[in-house]
Amino acid sequence: MIITFRPDNKKVNVRPGTTLLKAASMARVQIRSRCGGNAACLMCKVTVEHSLGLEPMTSNESMKLGSLADQHMRLACQARVCGDVTVDVPEDPLRAAIRAQLAKQQEEDDLW
Repeated sequence: MIITFRPDNKKVNVRPGTTLLKAASMARVQIRSRCGGNAACLMCKVTVEHSLGLEPMTSNESMKLGSLADQHMRLACQARVCGDVTVDVPEDPLRAAIRAQLAKQQEEDDLW
C-alpha cells in the first residue's frame, strides 16, 4: 500500500492494517499525538482525500470525531490502511502561529 502525506508529498509503502500514525512515523512525517495511539488526546486528526484506502471507521473513532467524520477527518492512530491513500496533515499550531507572525512582520516592514 502506498500512503502519500501532503503537503510534503512524502510517500511510504506499508502493509495492510498499518495505522496512519505508524505510516507517518515511517515516512518521517510528524503527526501530533500525546496519548500513544489510544484515541484519547484527539490530536492526530488528519483529512483523507477519500477513505477507500482505509478500513471502515470503528464506532469508537466515529464517536470521538462526531461531525468531523463527515468532513473526511480520521484519527491517524485509529485509521488502518487497506489500500493506497492520500493524507492531508494539518500544520502544527505553533508553526502556523510563527508563520503568521513572520508574515505580519513582513507586511509591516514592506510599509516602511
